[in-house]
Amino acid sequence: WADGVAIAGNVIRLIMDYNMYNGVAMASRVLAILVLVIVTCISLSVTKLLKQFFAENMNKIEKAAVIQKENNEKMVAVADNITRHFGQAMDMLDELEKSIDINHNSMKDIAESTESTAEAIQRQATMCAEIQENTDIAEKEISEMINNGKATFYIGFDPTADSLHVGHFMALCLMKRLQMAGNKPIVLIGGGTGMIGDPSGKSDMRKMMTQETVQHNCDCFKKQMSRFIDFSEGKAIMVNNADWLMNLNYIELLREVGACFSVNKMLTFECYKQRMERGLTFLEFNYMIMQSYDFYMLFQKYGCNMQFGGDDQWANMLGGTELIRKKLAKDAHAMTITLLTNSEGKKMGKTEKGAVWLDPEKTSPYDFFQYWRNVGDNDVIKCLKLLTFLPIEQIEEMERTMTGAELNKAKELLAYELTSLIHGKEEADKCLEAAKKLFGGAGNTDDMPTTEIPAAELEGGINILDLLVKTALCPSKSEARRLVQQGGVSVDDVKVTDPNAAVEIAESVIIKKGKKVYHKVARA
Repeated sequence: WADGVAIAGNVIRLIMDYNMYNGVAMASRVLAILVLVIVTCISLSVTKLLKQFFAENMNKIEKAAVIQKENNEKMVAVADNITRHFGQAMDMLDELEKSIDINHNSMKDIAESTESTAEAIQRQATMCAEIQENTDIAEKEISEMINNGKATFYIGFDPTADSLHVGHFMALCLMKRLQMAGNKPIVLIGGGTGMIGDPSGKSDMRKMMTQETVQHNCDCFKKQMSRFIDFSEGKAIMVNNADWLMNLNYIELLREVGACFSVNKMLTFECYKQRMERGLTFLEFNYMIMQSYDFYMLFQKYGCNMQFGGDDQWANMLGGTELIRKKLAKDAHAMTITLLTNSEGKKMGKTEKGAVWLDPEKTSPYDFFQYWRNVGDNDVIKCLKLLTFLPIEQIEEMERTMTGAELNKAKELLAYELTSLIHGKEEADKCLEAAKKLFGGAGNTDDMPTTEIPAAELEGGINILDLLVKTALCPSKSEARRLVQQGGVSVDDVKVTDPNAAVEIAESVIIKKGKKVYHKVARA
């Protein structure tokens, strides 16, 4: 456009010059050409501007198209997401609707269950009231039966050893007391059940015994029990369950009593639950059935209407009462016996040497006497009440006045009475005299526990620790060392504190352990 204007100016100047020389006609033609040039220039400029305009706008339009395409794709994605979320929302609504239906049904079930539970609680409360009422009635019947001397009762003893021990004391004293009240005791020796072994309170299966060993142990029991129980005519009887168990026919037993026992119920009892993890043999599983069958047979043969036993026998005893009720439609009773424990709740009847036996060959009368002479201060009166047959008034009087020297007198009385009961009055007198002389310094050692050691082992002296272990005053050298270092050992009244000390024994020495345990060691 600028170029066109410049050209037009030059043409005008030429026209003006030409008009001056050539006249108007030529000027008109030139003017027409000029106008045509100007118009052409203008057209070219406009065309250029339009092309530029359209080029710029086409770029914008293309960019706008790209943006629109991207926006369309985003809109499609958003629409897809909305569709998907809407579908999920619909699914959730369906699940919610189902859940509401389920909860509605659950609430309905809970309401019904609550109503049923309330009814069950009411039934259980009624049952408990009935059980309590029946228990009160049963206790009254048992009390009247025992106090009137009408009970025929039994306690079972499995012959797992050839001697009874202090753990049996409570059962033996109970039988003696009930017999003194006019009741009839039955001592049941487990010659048959002893062949199986009771799993109650045991973590492992008991060692199997031969028939000869069981019979030998039964014979030993009879001899020891005769000191407690009067087996004269009509007063008491001793029977062996081997008489009926050893000849049982297995099929007949299953048919007769098998249906009366629920395995599910049996497995709920502690005596079996404790063994399930380690393993319970079928042999031991039958023990409850055998003991229950004992009660059943004694009820029929001897009119036995009561059974006594330890807490660990409760399930077995209940099995017997249930069997009698189901087979004979009659009532029988069972009661547990209190365990003999000290003031700390530990079972009595154990020493460093092991169990305190009633057999004088296993526990000497002197050791037996000393065991009871050394019971704890808090256990003396309880033991006098439970284990002796002194008048209760005498024991209660001692309890009111027992201090200092009176406490020692009570211990001596307990030891004397129990030693007399087990080993006889003569042995009890010897033990009492020996104890008094030892504690009084008189030095009579005739009835003192004695260990003889071959002379060859005593040459050059014997180490104090070895000596304590040989005499069973200590279970191990480590225990002996501790006792010596703490000043708890004297030899012939000379305290020994050196664990390496050697003891010279010409003929005999007296070892004193603590304040109350004496032991004689003699050269063999």
